[in-house]
Amino acid sequence: MSHATAAAANDRVRLLLPLSLLALYLIWGSTYLGIHFALESWPPFLLEGSRLLAAGLLLFGFLRLRGEALPTRPQWRNAAITGVLLLGVGNGLRSFAEKHVGSGVTAVALASMPLFAALFGIGFGHKPNRLEAWGLALGFMGVVALNLGSSLSGSHIAALALLLAAASWAFGSVWSRQQDLPRGPMNTAIQMLCAGAAQYLVGFSCGERLPAHPTLHACLAMAYLVLFGSLIGFSAFVYALKHARPALATSYAYVNPPVAVLLGMLLAGEHIGPFEIAGMTIILLGVAVIALAHQRES
Repeated sequence: MSHATAAAANDRVRLLLPLSLLALYLIWGSTYLGIHFALESWPPFLLEGSRLLAAGLLLFGFLRLRGEALPTRPQWRNAAITGVLLLGVGNGLRSFAEKHVGSGVTAVALASMPLFAALFGIGFGHKPNRLEAWGLALGFMGVVALNLGSSLSGSHIAALALLLAAASWAFGSVWSRQQDLPRGPMNTAIQMLCAGAAQYLVGFSCGERLPAHPTLHACLAMAYLVLFGSLIGFSAFVYALKHARPALATSYAYVNPPVAVLLGMLLAGEHIGPFEIAGMTIILLGVAVIALAHQRES
């Protein structure tokens, strides 16, 4: 690669990486409320399976019409494993938990994901530097503050589901960086297709059924989740994961709780108190520290 080509590629990353992170912070923060409304009619695993299959088929069909080549067999396998870990276990258990707890509380619990990512990352040689460690610590303190003020009623099954969801998403994020995956959007499409199929298998095995007459709120929420949550949001995540350190690529988990809590308060009647406000402030400070650490190393 020539010096000019490399410089152009770096400029592209400097532009697209912040935009990808902004999309993750805002769009994925709003998907918790979208799931809240979609669950009015959809069972959790078939909800995730339907949105992922719809988005995956749209993206895969578009890429094939554009002439994109099919991935190799190892790339299919690696993308399938990654998709099941991230979108299958991670999103499936998140939607399952939202049947028992509020959208804001769900987002708060999943903010532990970067801590798991940092832990798993050590095993893959991605030890956080000092600033990243401080950012992670601040983020964790913000999560504690949010939990102190939340309305979590102590649902053990929801707590376990959210813990497993965060750990699975974190491990999949770190593991996938070491694998041969399809290029660009094709990676996103394959992951969504494989995870959607897995969600359908789990949903029907658990006795779930597709809704016969979904509400208008549920239909609009499903459309939003397919277009923004899956197609745009997950594509932004895959890009950030490829071009940023794990601590920065997963920092959206610190910003999503404030976004989800605020939207839940405004549109779903959820309560917000002083602990939530303090937690949001600390979380955003933690993200700023992680971003500063990434900027110093780039």
